[in-house]
Amino acid sequence: MGLIAIWLEVLCYSAGFTCEWKNARALMRLCSEGCSCPLSGCIYAMGTTYFPQSGKGTGHISKRGDGISDQRTAIMQKFVVLFILGLVHLSTSQQYSQFQWLSYLRARQRYIRWRAPDLDCPLECDCPPRYPTAMYCHSRNLQHVPYVPSHIKYVYLQRNQISGIQDGVFDNATNLLWIVLHHNRLNSEKIGKNVFSKLRNLDWLFLDHNELTRVPSNLPKSITDLRLGHNRISKIPTSTLEGMVNLTSLELHANAIEDVGGVFKTLKSLTMLDMRKNKLRKIPEGLPERLQQLYLEFNNIESVPANFFTSYPKLQFVRLAHNKLTDKGLPTNVFNISTLVELDLSFNKLENIPVVSRNLENLYLQANKIKDFTLSSFCGNAVDMANFSKLRMLRLDANKISAKDIPAEAAYCLRHVASIDV
Repeated sequence: MGLIAIWLEVLCYSAGFTCEWKNARALMRLCSEGCSCPLSGCIYAMGTTYFPQSGKGTGHISKRGDGISDQRTAIMQKFVVLFILGLVHLSTSQQYSQFQWLSYLRARQRYIRWRAPDLDCPLECDCPPRYPTAMYCHSRNLQHVPYVPSHIKYVYLQRNQISGIQDGVFDNATNLLWIVLHHNRLNSEKIGKNVFSKLRNLDWLFLDHNELTRVPSNLPKSITDLRLGHNRISKIPTSTLEGMVNLTSLELHANAIEDVGGVFKTLKSLTMLDMRKNKLRKIPEGLPERLQQLYLEFNNIESVPANFFTSYPKLQFVRLAHNKLTDKGLPTNVFNISTLVELDLSFNKLENIPVVSRNLENLYLQANKIKDFTLSSFCGNAVDMANFSKLRMLRLDANKISAKDIPAEAAYCLRHVASIDV
């Protein structure tokens, strides 16, 4: 209804009238209770026939002392009829109109006048009263970060066209906790050096799926979750993440990183590191002792250092699938760590099943070159009622072994395994 009223205003102006539609009744009657026109007469709608009516008869409508010809009236009638027919066709043929944004802006203006005067929100975004500290600006084709009011704590800017962020953009909202900027076009050269430096309470920073070539500088030490996956980062200087003692989750997957040195050593609270789909040739060194999840799939890793996992007593999930691991690159008992719960070595070049801990629950070895099923890899040399594996998932499919290669004693050793894929 609001869109129809807007178009009728446009038609009025094009025909030389001045109308301001005030309610839905104006859709059926022009220049009466529903609108105000500086005319001596009105135009009424009756079915699909429109005709003028004035104090001097139906031939003319007086306006500011001048006459409006029958020709202009006829044009007005045709415009209105064609417009109504077009709307009917539009409503039956599609749900979205290219002029819907105009109606949306009119509704936004009415909402701004209605809402509490102290509720500050930029026109490009939504700040629903139900979530007074959140600002939703996602999927709006924005090319810049809008003004962020001081009371906002959560700002959603994902799926836009933002390529740069200037220093000072967030200075007014120093209480921000979450900044969500994934799926934009952020360029490292267009991000100020101190964009995030004053946000001392920032908890989550999502910058994945952009065009960054380096990690932004001067990040707040308060961040616990940093997402930088699907960018173009190739190097991480040691000083970039220095002092971020609260960081618990770091996502760097799908970049172009070849080596990280000891950049993670100072991240004392880090429990999850995701570096899938990079160009690593070796497992990162100097990882934090609290690390629990290490994801390194789709790299070029050929070996694992001896006693590597003994330095990380809390490590539970290790994924090394889609690398270049061979038997030669795996020292004996390198995976025989009691804390491991899940180990993924699939899609490598292994010819033998590595020795694993009896506490391991999930082992993925599919798509290797394994020829023999060695029961001692799971239970050692002694299998009895007290010594058995806790393994629940074992995948050996796409190797060079079959079900007949599995010995009968496996039923005692692998008593918790529901099925073995071969």
